[in-house]
Amino acid sequence: MTTPLIRAEGISKSFGGIRALRDVGFELYPGEVLGIVGESGSGKTTLLNILSGALAPDSGELFLLGRDGSELDFFRLRERERRALLRSDIGFVHQDPSLGLRMRVSAGANVAERPLSSGLRDYGSARKLAAEWMGKVELPLSRMDSKPSEYSGGMRQRLQIARNLVSGPRLVYMDEPTGGLDVSVQARVLDLIRGLSSELGLSVVLVTHDLGVARLLTERLLVMKDGSIIERGLSDQVLDDPQEPYTQLLVSSILGEA
Repeated sequence: MTTPLIRAEGISKSFGGIRALRDVGFELYPGEVLGIVGESGSGKTTLLNILSGALAPDSGELFLLGRDGSELDFFRLRERERRALLRSDIGFVHQDPSLGLRMRVSAGANVAERPLSSGLRDYGSARKLAAEWMGKVELPLSRMDSKPSEYSGGMRQRLQIARNLVSGPRLVYMDEPTGGLDVSVQARVLDLIRGLSSELGLSVVLVTHDLGVARLLTERLLVMKDGSIIERGLSDQVLDDPQEPYTQLLVSSILGEA
């Protein structure tokens, strides 16, 4: 049986006595796109922040499969080791691209930053790599020296994706990556994510409130409510035949809007 890329067990988190996460556990396999859905306040973004190391849990464990086949205890890694993983093996695509970009430097510099920080010393090679990835995400090379502040929202999101994928990560966390975008722009970004994840064999954890996005991009779903996972399974199975009343309500509310 395939070894999970990440294995989470018993993750819990409280804020001022309010329980945000309650004993959350799941597995993600290499090359899999896993969706986490639920209404606002369900705990899905808190979970993503803990998984990515941006927030410490109160309890629980997270194991990451190393490139050498060993299992790394992510929460107990030294800060230096964790930062190295975040530069090379793990990406994070924010809903607001400005949180994932350096807004005062050029687009090309944004994309080249990870390779340069990971040991690439040749500026010409870094610029060539940045140009290659700008092409992959359909950004014009004529805008390579422009700053992200001069880009549209959709262009910023594509730039953020390039910035994350240029280093060849095995795992990418995505928090509502198409939220706030116009419908036509959203469709282009979704196509881009779907194509790149398939082409590169990425493992992705995708947080979204949009069940249409979940159906399009994910293979398995976790449904969260009040900080707990209340339903899980293959995406089509969960969306076509939800078992829990809360999931049924989520699905029927989307159908009612259609």
